[in-house]
Amino acid sequence: MATPLTGIQPRDGGGGGGVAIMTGPVSQSGQSSKSGVKNSALKSPILIFLFFHKAIRSELDDLHRAAVEFASNQDSEIKPLLERYHFLRSIYKHHCNAEDEVIFPALDLRVKNVARTYSLEHEGESFLFDQLFNLLNASTRDKESCRRELASCTGALQTSINQHMSKEEEQVFPLLIEKFSFEEQASLVWQFLCSIPVNMMAEFLPWLSLSISSDECEDMRKCLSRIVPEEKLLQQVIFTWMDGVKTKTKFSNCEGDTVHQTSPDSRRCKRKYLEVNPETEECENPIDEILHWHRAVKKELNDIAQAARRIKSSGDFSGLSTFNKRLQFIAEVFIFHSIAEDKVIFPAVDAELSFAQEHAEEKSQFEKFRCLIESLESAGANSSAEFYSKLCSHADHIMQTIEKHFQNEEVQVLPLARKHFSPARQRELLYQSLCVMPLRLIECVLPWLVASLGKEEARLFLRNMHLAAPASDAALVTLFSGWACKGGPTDVCLVPSSSSCCSVELQKKVKENALYKASCPCTSLLLNEKSSTSSQQDDTTRPFKRGSSSNLDNKQSCCVPGLGVSSNTLGTAKSLRSLSFSPAPSLNSSLFNWETDISLTDNGYANRPIDNIFKFHKAIRKDLEYLDVESGKLVDCDENFLMQFSGRFRLLWGLYRAHSNAEDDIVFPALEAKETLHNVSHSYTLDHKQEEKLFEDISSALSELVQLHENFENADSSRKNSHPDYCDSWRKYDELATKLQGMCKSVRVTLDQHVFREELELWPLFDRHFSVEEQDKIVGRIIGTTGAEVLQSMLPWVTSVLTQEEQNKMMDSLKQAAKNTMFSEWLNEWWETTPSASSEVSMAEHSVSQGTEHLDALDQSDNTFKPGWKDIFRMNQSELESEIRRLSRDSSLDPRRKAYLIQNLMTSRWIAAQQKLPHTRTGETSSGTNLLGCSPSYRDTEKHVFGCEHYKRNCKLRSACCGTVFTCRFCHDNVSDHSMDRKATTEMMCMRCLQIQPIGPVCATPSCNGFQMAKYYCSVCKFFDDDEERSIYHCPFCNLCRLGKGLGIDFFHCMTCNYCLAMKLVDHKCREKGLETNCPICCDFLFTSSATVRALPCGHFMHSACFQAYTCTHYICPICSKSLGDMSVYFGMLDALLASEELPEEYKDRCQDILCNDCDKKGTTRFHWLYHKCGSCGSYNTRVIKLDSNSNCSTPS
Repeated sequence: MATPLTGIQPRDGGGGGGVAIMTGPVSQSGQSSKSGVKNSALKSPILIFLFFHKAIRSELDDLHRAAVEFASNQDSEIKPLLERYHFLRSIYKHHCNAEDEVIFPALDLRVKNVARTYSLEHEGESFLFDQLFNLLNASTRDKESCRRELASCTGALQTSINQHMSKEEEQVFPLLIEKFSFEEQASLVWQFLCSIPVNMMAEFLPWLSLSISSDECEDMRKCLSRIVPEEKLLQQVIFTWMDGVKTKTKFSNCEGDTVHQTSPDSRRCKRKYLEVNPETEECENPIDEILHWHRAVKKELNDIAQAARRIKSSGDFSGLSTFNKRLQFIAEVFIFHSIAEDKVIFPAVDAELSFAQEHAEEKSQFEKFRCLIESLESAGANSSAEFYSKLCSHADHIMQTIEKHFQNEEVQVLPLARKHFSPARQRELLYQSLCVMPLRLIECVLPWLVASLGKEEARLFLRNMHLAAPASDAALVTLFSGWACKGGPTDVCLVPSSSSCCSVELQKKVKENALYKASCPCTSLLLNEKSSTSSQQDDTTRPFKRGSSSNLDNKQSCCVPGLGVSSNTLGTAKSLRSLSFSPAPSLNSSLFNWETDISLTDNGYANRPIDNIFKFHKAIRKDLEYLDVESGKLVDCDENFLMQFSGRFRLLWGLYRAHSNAEDDIVFPALEAKETLHNVSHSYTLDHKQEEKLFEDISSALSELVQLHENFENADSSRKNSHPDYCDSWRKYDELATKLQGMCKSVRVTLDQHVFREELELWPLFDRHFSVEEQDKIVGRIIGTTGAEVLQSMLPWVTSVLTQEEQNKMMDSLKQAAKNTMFSEWLNEWWETTPSASSEVSMAEHSVSQGTEHLDALDQSDNTFKPGWKDIFRMNQSELESEIRRLSRDSSLDPRRKAYLIQNLMTSRWIAAQQKLPHTRTGETSSGTNLLGCSPSYRDTEKHVFGCEHYKRNCKLRSACCGTVFTCRFCHDNVSDHSMDRKATTEMMCMRCLQIQPIGPVCATPSCNGFQMAKYYCSVCKFFDDDEERSIYHCPFCNLCRLGKGLGIDFFHCMTCNYCLAMKLVDHKCREKGLETNCPICCDFLFTSSATVRALPCGHFMHSACFQAYTCTHYICPICSKSLGDMSVYFGMLDALLASEELPEEYKDRCQDILCNDCDKKGTTRFHWLYHKCGSCGSYNTRVIKLDSNSNCSTPS
């Protein structure tokens, strides 16, 4: 047993520079924090999202309870549950899309490497929703197993979303508050609201108001009043939605009867419009306005195609940026138009009618076109003619595809709509289609569309919009009309006379008829807004103003306000694609498939050392799948299954903890150390904390389940099925098993998404930012903090899910990272003893068998000379001496192996003599009475404590070299002329029964009844220790047992130094195989020394006791002559001494050339007999290299 290194004192302070992270999360839960949240939201508008999060959490809680009730009650209906699922998915999806479009891009401009992780989480949550709806739509959804699975998936979704929101509150919100001013935060929230589709805002805000307390709702109103621009029309639109004037019922009926039922207010409003505009019924088929959209889209695409041809012919790429924005705009218009058709028009016309596949293909073409333009922009003048040809062909292809698509719709859909729907219903469908868009897009789309229409067509379009809008949307439709007028002719009002919103027309009417103010609710609204402007100008409570009417297009002096948000935030292909809720893969799909991940990362990449860390993910996935699937059997299982499940869970938890700790302590800090990768890993560290909590909850529930099961087994048969307590316990067991199944589903989903994001986001960073040598160092750091016991569990566990080729690559990489150590030797020795030690390592039987197969793939080659006794018998004295000299000259041999071989060869004559009587030895061994040393020895004779002066143990070892029995190897070496090879020991003698037997942790003799040989036993070192006061661990890289609690606990193994160092010495000065040498003072071999070793600042080593004695008279390293510590005080004393000395006249002007041992710099100093100060570093640890006899030395004293 050897002692690891603990005594080094680092020169520099611990810890390195890093990026400061906000000290804590934003408070969002608990009664005591409510007032704080209110006040914070008023001071920091971004904290209004805490109200959104609270409402989502509340909905998730209610939904999970309803799902559990549905699973336990076979008579419950699924329809109400299905409606709630649809509503939650719509709300949360649009919330995520708005974050992806507005909040995260803004944050990414100021804080890099944060937003992308959360966008990836949004995608993962979308997949969870899709999996949930696959269950809801399955034909087997009424089966009990399917109901339980539905409850589990709901719980998993709840866990995933709650964790995501908690991480946002802990990382994202503090960053937004820190990096953005009040005005900027308010602007972001306003853009967020304007990015949610209008129809969803009409449902989202009323739902939000009902999900929070009345005080919180009032506080949110105050916050919104400071966020929404101060124009009255915009304020009225938002607060009308918030006050709960819902259109949900109206919108949900679009798939029902052809005759639409409207509210009384809506009918009265429409009758009023009809009275003012009796000619409106002349339009028999308002649904034909879809043709306006088709013509406008085709015209825009045709213009884009012509612009592409002009770019090709001219070769002028300066306008590509504008061209790209134009393409993004029409792509977004088309995508939302497609969504409106898929969600509103087609379901109402014919439930089986669908153009979803065509829409998806066209969106893909737009995305490819956009990528091509971005490539052209980045290439600039270096773009080839081939790029321009592709640009034109892409534009033409999109044009042809969409024209064909529109033609099919006009032939198949419009005739059905004309036939089955009344004009009123057709108008409603068109209005609902428009409301699928968000406000920020509608503000741009309406003038663009109206500009493509004739004057009468535009009037009819706006008239139909007014007729279709319910009374509650009066402010909204006024806003739409004003925006639409911007695209019409100058000084011409296109809005129906009953609801004019243009200032030109309005002023004329006001002058002509003072009573007009009361004739139209829309005009009345505008006049009230205009008259109240002056009263609001002096309002100083609002810190900023956005979206005023002064910002409107000069072409049309329309008095309705603009939103004041950028119209160019259209690069949102990801979020727009997700709006269509396209089917997504389940947990067994390629999203969570290792082979898919390999293809993503291996494309163009060679095998990298860091890849082995991510291969642990494959094993994690396999065990997570086991927990998820098998947890469904816990309701009705026997004790064996429950114990097997519990053991498998404990194994996964322990190995996952080791893996996540390695990432948090080593991998992530290495990433953060790169300047361009700051903040990239913080989200994953938060994931680890949340996942650890999930494992703890499962462990607690599983322990309780095991206890209940034991109570059932121990209960009397007479009490079963009759006693009330027994029935209650069984019901509790069933509920707990169902809960545990949901928890296992949650941890699987959470970890699946976590490792998928790591592989997608973090894995490629290592190839771009780390060399192979740096990756080797990281891998070495990781396995250097992994103990032998963990490796013995982890390696079979990982290799059991890898192919033979993957196993070979993984083991080669590990060996490469530990090339300076004894890892290969330990691996071979341990794996050979794995079957005998299998009881000590918890692992599944298939893992052990797979691991055994992997043993054949390990590199068994060893060029080290290993002479056997038969070789020595054939050697004469000269041959032995020749072999000794050859070994001495062989620099490739490990020093320890070289010393061992030379020593054995030098004593081989005596050793060979001991081997000549094997039969006699065997006979003596069988009896056990005549064997030398076959008697007990005591560490404490009075107390009859077995052992020797070196160790406390209950057995003796029979040496393989001479066959004698000794308590330990030191006892053997003290009385022998050769050393004992402890690893070659195969037999021991129990000091209680005195029987020779195969070596092992317990006595195999029946009379001893499993008598333990020692508290600690190492099967590799054949080492026993029964001392309760000290801890020992086996280092797989030293391949020795050392004092300490273990690797990763209080020690780690440095792969360069090849030694175990204290955890506080992570930042030390490495010297390759620095301890594989003798102590410079006592000349004992340091690597295997049991005495404490001290590291010197220069990187050399010596025994601590030797250091204490040596530094009494010396302060420089005996090997390299560097100073052994901070000598500034001593050097200051020498300065004072020299200042007080007076040199003789003949030496005053003499100089000496010196070499500093500390800074390795040469210099010149004044003459002195003993002390020479370095001019660079001020050290007196110098040596004279030349005496300058010239006078007039100018070197200062």
